[in-house]
Amino acid sequence: MAAAPTEPAVALLLPERRRFAGQPLSPATARLLARADALPPAEAGERAQLLRWFELLPRGWPVAAITRQRDAGDATLHSWLRADPAYVRPDMTGARVLAIGELGLSRDEAEALVQPLRPLFGDAGFPVSAPHPARWYLALPVEARLPAFAPPEAVLGDDLFLHLPDGPEGRRWRALLNEAQVMLHNHPVNAARIAAGKLPVNSLCFWGAGRLPDHVRARLRDVGSDEATLVSLAALAQAHPQSGEGRLLDVRALRDWAAVESLLPNALAEAGERGVLLDFADGAAWWLRPGQRWRFWRRPLAALA
Repeated sequence: MAAAPTEPAVALLLPERRRFAGQPLSPATARLLARADALPPAEAGERAQLLRWFELLPRGWPVAAITRQRDAGDATLHSWLRADPAYVRPDMTGARVLAIGELGLSRDEAEALVQPLRPLFGDAGFPVSAPHPARWYLALPVEARLPAFAPPEAVLGDDLFLHLPDGPEGRRWRALLNEAQVMLHNHPVNAARIAAGKLPVNSLCFWGAGRLPDHVRARLRDVGSDEATLVSLAALAQAHPQSGEGRLLDVRALRDWAAVESLLPNALAEAGERGVLLDFADGAAWWLRPGQRWRFWRRPLAALA
């Protein structure tokens, strides 16, 4: 008897199940999921989900260095902190963060916006650069002591003031952010963007601090994605070809469950006996394999959650 596979042949990275709330399962998918192996609940969140598929040594989550290597090729020179462009809208109770990173900036706009920030952050010992319009970086000295910064998924849509860093080190970064906000607010690029009906860049999002990992290994060799962090991890993993055969497909941007279901027939046909793993960002997961069709006594799943 053949040993059970230890890895799927295809894995789908999916958003949280609540993104599909109210959308029905087709009868075929309801049967598939009922007969599949439901894996034990895992940690929720983007970081935890990606770390289920990539091993980093030393342990950590230095996203700034990981994406910097792909964006500029110089990540080994420093520790790094992302300082992504952001749009914050004041409201009656605070300041709501409505966009981080992807604001549709051109390279020229990004460079112009970063220009007045260079003396501010350079004098503080953190040179700023924007090798990609959506991803700005601060180079950190090795001895830099940083407060804890909230990741974008926690900040986006929430009140900015609830996520500002605390403590003595946090006070320094709050002051830097305040000065940067004033400079950005007064920048002519933002005036032009507002006149054109575009979102201005009036704040920054600090996150992802750390040094480039010494080693990155992927559980599955082929990665299908255009998301910066995942693509950057996959590029680093190519330097260490111990990855298993298989394909990791990123469909976290989907919000239509029928579109997810449409992927399953081809994925199952491609996967063969090793099957397909559905990995949701909230930690839920199902492993679908051909032999499970004999579990016909199981009642179809009524809903994802």
